[in-house]
Amino acid sequence: MKNPISRRKFFRLCGSAAAGAAVASVSGILVRRALSGDAPVFWQIDPAKCTSCGRCEIACVLPVSAVKCVHANKVCGYCDLCGGYYRANVKELNTAAENLMCPTGAIARKFVEDPYFEYTNSEDLCTGCAKCAKGCNAFGNGSLYMQIKRDLCKNCNECNIANVCPSNAISQVPIGKPYLLKDA
Repeated sequence: MKNPISRRKFFRLCGSAAAGAAVASVSGILVRRALSGDAPVFWQIDPAKCTSCGRCEIACVLPVSAVKCVHANKVCGYCDLCGGYYRANVKELNTAAENLMCPTGAIARKFVEDPYFEYTNSEDLCTGCAKCAKGCNAFGNGSLYMQIKRDLCKNCNECNIANVCPSNAISQVPIGKPYLLKDA
């Protein structure tokens, strides 16, 4: 005759079995989601489709839009007269506020050597108005572009910005897919 199992051992075995079943269940759900395409997704702007219309700034449900200006440094021409930094047809080439494209001063420029300047973006100051990206695309080489920052985005089920985007540049992509980048 077998020895009866102790009460303590019985409960330990039951707890281990329950924990194993829970882990297997969660793993099965995650695998099924990944295979069915229900994996977590995030909103993303396709820089090739974006027209820099400025709707991202006002359509986002957040008080300050999750859309920010991104700078593709490897594409930048480091221009003296940057279309993303200066407004068109300025009377005098200086850094007076009325000459600058960005209303919040989110873009800074630093002299490198004649005639080159380095441009940097401050995401904290950027409101997603897209004036800089629109100017850069119209008068420059398009190194400034807009992107939804995943760490700021609430990942709304139905993105309000995507609903008002005239160029259908905003779509959901799997969480593992990297940002779409602007290149030459």
